[in-house]
Amino acid sequence: MRGSVTDPASTPGHRRARTAAGALASAALLLPLLGAAPAAGTPASSAESLQRAFAAAAAEYHVPPSVLLGVSYLQSRWDAHDGAPSVSGGYGPMHLTDARTALAATSHHSEGTEDARGDGARRALHPTATVPAESRLPARLETLPKAAALTGIPAERLRTDQAANVAGGAALLAAAQKDLGEPLSGDPADWYGAVARFSGADDTATAAAYANDVFDVLRTGERRTTDAGQRVSLAAEPGLAPDTAQIGRTGLRSLSGDGTECPKSVSCEWIPAPYQQFGDDDYGNHDLGDRPASQSIKYIVVHDTEGAWDGVLNLVQDPTYVSWNYTIRSTDGLIAQHVKAKDVAWHAGNWYINAKSIGIEHEGFLAAPDAWYSEAMYRSSARLVRYLSAKYRVPLDRQHILGHENVPGPTTSTIPGMHTDPGPYWDWRHYFELLGHPFKRTAGKSGALVTILPDYATNRPTYTGCATSGGPCAAHGSSEVRLYSDHDENSTLIKDVGLHKGGDSTIDVNDVGSRVSTGQQYAVAGHYKDWTAIWYLGQKAWFKNPRKHPTAVPASGLVVTPKAGLDSVPVYGRAYPEAAAYPAGVPVQAVSPLPYTLPKGQKYVVGDLVPGEYYYAVTFTTDAHRVVRGKDLYYEIQYGHRVEFVRAADVRLLPAGK
Repeated sequence: MRGSVTDPASTPGHRRARTAAGALASAALLLPLLGAAPAAGTPASSAESLQRAFAAAAAEYHVPPSVLLGVSYLQSRWDAHDGAPSVSGGYGPMHLTDARTALAATSHHSEGTEDARGDGARRALHPTATVPAESRLPARLETLPKAAALTGIPAERLRTDQAANVAGGAALLAAAQKDLGEPLSGDPADWYGAVARFSGADDTATAAAYANDVFDVLRTGERRTTDAGQRVSLAAEPGLAPDTAQIGRTGLRSLSGDGTECPKSVSCEWIPAPYQQFGDDDYGNHDLGDRPASQSIKYIVVHDTEGAWDGVLNLVQDPTYVSWNYTIRSTDGLIAQHVKAKDVAWHAGNWYINAKSIGIEHEGFLAAPDAWYSEAMYRSSARLVRYLSAKYRVPLDRQHILGHENVPGPTTSTIPGMHTDPGPYWDWRHYFELLGHPFKRTAGKSGALVTILPDYATNRPTYTGCATSGGPCAAHGSSEVRLYSDHDENSTLIKDVGLHKGGDSTIDVNDVGSRVSTGQQYAVAGHYKDWTAIWYLGQKAWFKNPRKHPTAVPASGLVVTPKAGLDSVPVYGRAYPEAAAYPAGVPVQAVSPLPYTLPKGQKYVVGDLVPGEYYYAVTFTTDAHRVVRGKDLYYEIQYGHRVEFVRAADVRLLPAGK
């Protein structure tokens, strides 16, 4: 079973001995050291008021302070998000859910008009189904009203007042502990079952995976400054061994991971996407394959769902809709797998990328900056990606771990409709830290390349297009950095001739024409005071990069530039084989250059060297399916916001700086 809770260190002989009285006394001692907790509703008067609120709530509801802090960290990393709800309607540091209120107050819109298959050998696929609204909300999405009943604190205050929110979370934990028939012990090891119940999961595997994450946080400790400027710390307890046997007394259903391809450290459920015929000899919603035996898996594509969990799962089980390999739930990190890795899901809008990738949807919305992603979902996703990366040898970098927004349009006509999720509010920096591959400086001060690396919390570029009216987006941390035609924020943005057909780029949240994202790498084209120029879309693009608050760090690597004698070389959105490579019975696919070029004198960072390849799979039965592999080789490059391809025969490969 996925998310196994077996832990030899959890037996009574390995448990630490701490008395309830002693632990609660420790909590009481925190209060005079930190100062009295502010009265509910009182604005924070210092950077430590949230820490005091945790201590006060722990003492009032007889919850170990570390347990309360650990649960909150896994929910929100202690951030308040200025009272705005998460993607699943969770509020405040404790992520108390009130989805009915959140859904009533929030309007979302999806982006892009792409054909999810992106295969020119078939008609475009544009399903008419939309994500249905939630009708009956599950209990995991209504924990805030329960907290209000337990504490007597009005729901509005629980949503907006951090101290009240923490108190509500403590009350829920205490109630869960009592429901399990467990004492309000001062020993964190005695709270495993209550933490599992707090997750809102309805199965033991997901609840246990959540509790295991919380206790991992307790063992390692954490310290950070929140989005509201609050300094919060949790001391490490490396010897902590919780009573994992409590999971058997939670009354939750068993979840079988049979049929799934997931690491044991997550909870994973098999909810298959259908492979079936319908209508006029049509079929859906993916293609059968034999990867990695027939084709290597080169990419993992990160998406957001633009819809809530239950509705999205209904869609992926519709044979007339599109598909992806996995969906991850916001509240607790539960993973549903829909398509086997050997098969090809229809998710990225580019058939070449689809045929060589795994697509992962995350419950969330691109154009809702305050509808934040939970820490539980980030961690579950990172564990899955680490597992897939190791299994299929996918490098952990931003030219192989792509956002949907980084997938190139396969042909010129498709570029304007390509999707732009997960968007600027996905925290790539934190995500790669969880992947165990944090972005960092890899060259000296005069490095010829840069890795984009702004501070997520303080990097807050202005965007429009988040509201239905197209108005300004709320100020929020962002992974992305804006580009300009000169070292001046009043200069024009970089033009994207494929996206805008000669028109100007904008600051719309879905416009990727003039911005770069955390982890992406580019060749340096110049410096001016606090500004750095890079080669981008065939142009010199400038971004602000102050020494005291850098938005990029020097990097090393390989680049390509046109071969001597060539003024420019064409750029492609897919690496298809030459015509001579196609066998009889397989129609030749055009090697179509995009409206972009790589001019002489410019350099672009290389992600990979790949052969031209095309997977012909246009029939329900697999007897006619073929993998066509040519002699032409391509370099995948970081060209603009999206990756692109150039023929190896057209360029020279150089170490950066040469």
